[in-house]
Amino acid sequence: MSVVSLEGFILTAEWRDMPRGLELTLWASSAEGPVCATFTQQEAVMFVPRTVETKTGRRVPRALETREGAAVDAVYFTSQRAMLSEAQHVRAAGGMTLEADLKPTNRFLMERFINGGVAFTGVARKEAGVTVMVNPKVAPSEYTPRLKTLSLDIETDGWDGPVLSVALAGDGFERVFVVPAAPLPDPLPEGERGVLRATFAAISEFDPDALLGWNVVDFDLRVLELRATALGIPFSIGRRGAPARVLVGENASSVSIARVPGRVVLDGVATLRNASWAFERYSLEHVAQKLLGRGKKREMHVDALAEIRRMYREDQAALAAYNLEDARLAKDIFEKAELVEFVIARAKLTGLLLDRQGGSVAAFDHLYLPKLHRRGFVAGDVGDRPPIASPGGHVLDSVPGLYTHVASFDFRSLYPSIIRTFQVDPLALWRPGEDPVQGFDGAQFARTGALLPVLITHLHEERNRARASNNETLSRAIKILMNSFYGVLGTAGCRFFDPKLASSITRRGHEIIERSRAFFEARGLKVLYGDTDSLFVHLDASLDETAAVAASKRLADEVNTFWKETIATEHRIESHLELRFDALFLKFLMPTMRGSSVGSKKRYAGLTRAGNGATQLVIRGLEAVRTDWSPLARTTQTELLERVFSGQPWESWLLELRARVLRGELDDQLVYRKRLRRGVDDYANVPPHVKAARLQQAEGEEGDDTPMSEVEYLMTFRGPEPLSHHGPIDYGHYLEKQLAPAVDVVLGQLGTSYERIAGSQLELFD
Repeated sequence: MSVVSLEGFILTAEWRDMPRGLELTLWASSAEGPVCATFTQQEAVMFVPRTVETKTGRRVPRALETREGAAVDAVYFTSQRAMLSEAQHVRAAGGMTLEADLKPTNRFLMERFINGGVAFTGVARKEAGVTVMVNPKVAPSEYTPRLKTLSLDIETDGWDGPVLSVALAGDGFERVFVVPAAPLPDPLPEGERGVLRATFAAISEFDPDALLGWNVVDFDLRVLELRATALGIPFSIGRRGAPARVLVGENASSVSIARVPGRVVLDGVATLRNASWAFERYSLEHVAQKLLGRGKKREMHVDALAEIRRMYREDQAALAAYNLEDARLAKDIFEKAELVEFVIARAKLTGLLLDRQGGSVAAFDHLYLPKLHRRGFVAGDVGDRPPIASPGGHVLDSVPGLYTHVASFDFRSLYPSIIRTFQVDPLALWRPGEDPVQGFDGAQFARTGALLPVLITHLHEERNRARASNNETLSRAIKILMNSFYGVLGTAGCRFFDPKLASSITRRGHEIIERSRAFFEARGLKVLYGDTDSLFVHLDASLDETAAVAASKRLADEVNTFWKETIATEHRIESHLELRFDALFLKFLMPTMRGSSVGSKKRYAGLTRAGNGATQLVIRGLEAVRTDWSPLARTTQTELLERVFSGQPWESWLLELRARVLRGELDDQLVYRKRLRRGVDDYANVPPHVKAARLQQAEGEEGDDTPMSEVEYLMTFRGPEPLSHHGPIDYGHYLEKQLAPAVDVVLGQLGTSYERIAGSQLELFD
């Protein structure tokens, strides 16, 4: 053994109560291989006002105070359980506890300002390729890891059935294990047991830092754990043979968590969403086709389970290839979307562990609490203040119509800019001092000493550097973090929640949008619509395109000058607001609400010029971009918009389209797709997709990827029926409920309707 210093990046962090104190374990990835650092005889801590009595714990006065100015003591415990018990007793007696809900590992890392990267210094020894350290010194580090990843996918005989095959795919490493063929649903247990053992051994052999997959926690790992338990095999896929476990969410909306010592587990769907990737569907096949341009090797039938069973019985080589391709696709999606790089960048910004989904409140705690402590304050527990709603983003009434030359403007990072400009900050609210910056609902903020504006300024500068270096992954991570701060301050799930904070952001946003509209209107320009941070302004239609773009840029500069001068005059502070000219719409459609003459909100379409000079259709909120509408409605509305914007004829095209529907030529565009959010028997009200799902379940069929997660169905004369078996299609339903509403969004601004154009022609096609 020798004293070493090395840098790593935290993969997992766990704690447990031990007889002589808390024990924390950090697993990290380093250039020298995996590191396991254990910290023994640690203490759990909470704070209480000095006037509050406690019965147990080691109590120490601290030079800290509450937001109300009360002096504070720290209370230390040798176990987390004892601390939580005492906190419960204090609250039951009417006392206040402070920061009693922080996990020991979170406090350990945040108070040392460790955001992913960590430097260890201490005595080390090697055990089976792992650097083991006990109670080393730790410090923050800028180390960026290169994680070794392994993609995992399994095929089973249904959700509750046995494992049929397992595929693993890593760089230069691929394995597929298939249970020897035997009659289903009861293949030989020893065959399945052998596959599980081989799988766990292969994971240990490759020794990844991260396990990847598609729905890998809720399906693959959960099933592997259940089957291993049923077959009497340890679920030992952690480092050094440590057993793993899956903590299943309490309901369909809860997140399940995989605890694999020494390895982080990253789910493709959750990570894509956290990284702001958006897809119509999140099935592996759909995302792979969109991102990679390829899908599975075998075109599966609608009844995927039946085909898997057939391959298992008749063609195990095909099953192995199919299984392996799923693992490869997940691995390649992670690489293409740079998802591992994203979670590393997010961890370095927020301090959250790599596998944390969401976590905006936890990120705020990690970044803000240590700085607050060093300013002499502690915060309360989550939920110690009653929730009070604050106003949301400001949406202007729209002016419906079809327009030429509409400029769209948006305030760059409006809410973070408001926080920076007007010093919106919990500590600044607690201690406004003399001559404060005025907020809303009685809020006042100190002009100097605020914490959050400084944090946002740092992030803003980091994002500028990321964009300058074309690091889109880091730029996106910073943008997501900055934009999360308003939502955090506005939720009762945040320990800093105060309606004055949220209102001072949103109501300031309302003021900015309204006064910016007045600025445009004072120059004779009509504002057609505005939403939270954006404005749509109708320019002089006589301008050519080049002149319209130049005028829009000048207007943005003038608005920024207006706000700089206004804020300096009215508040004596520097403005960080920045209005940008976003796009010129050559043609722009603002529809009405269905069945009304009132303009829509959050729904519009327009034609812009792309960077390569080609025109580009932009659609927001309309049926064409809503997955709850049929492909028929969506593609029809899109093509109609293109025809109207480009001046192409559309009446005869629409009539022929209707005829093709009635002739059955477009049946593939009539399929509805909808996800089930819970079990089919858990719905009190039964919407169409659940009715179809129940019929599908009655036939013993299961969906793709996760059984029964998505339903494909058609509307027939008997109502909704699954795509796999259905009666005659009700074409009248699609014409009346899908085609007509979708095209009337556009036709209404042309002074006509589907009924006038196609409704009167019914007899021609019946």
